[in-house]
Amino acid sequence: MNVIVSNAADKPIYEQIYEQIKGAILRGEAEEGAPLPSIRALAKELRISVITTKRAFDDLERDGYICTVQGKGSFVAAKNKELIREEHLRLAEEKFAEGVRLARAVGANKGEIAEMFRLAMEEEQDGE
Repeated sequence: MNVIVSNAADKPIYEQIYEQIKGAILRGEAEEGAPLPSIRALAKELRISVITTKRAFDDLERDGYICTVQGKGSFVAAKNKELIREEHLRLAEEKFAEGVRLARAVGANKGEIAEMFRLAMEEEQDGE
């Protein structure tokens, strides 16, 4: 798993690590039971504090994406399909809301926005 952090990014480094690992898990790039790099190894590789890396791993464990076994390391947690589904639905809702805000910003009304959504659904179905 390749994690890249940037000091110039808007998000704190621990959030960047959290989002990248979480994203890899949700996309299926990190399989259930796969080991993660150790907190110390990742901190050394990224040239950041162990405390920063630990915070990201603690948050990932708290949210159910990874599990840690004392003396063995951290692993991708068994996937909770409902958790993953909810996460994807939440992301979709955010994207929809962003699209509505953009359309409203240029004066689109409810009918025009609904038509945009209908067309997007048709395009998606045609691509299947």
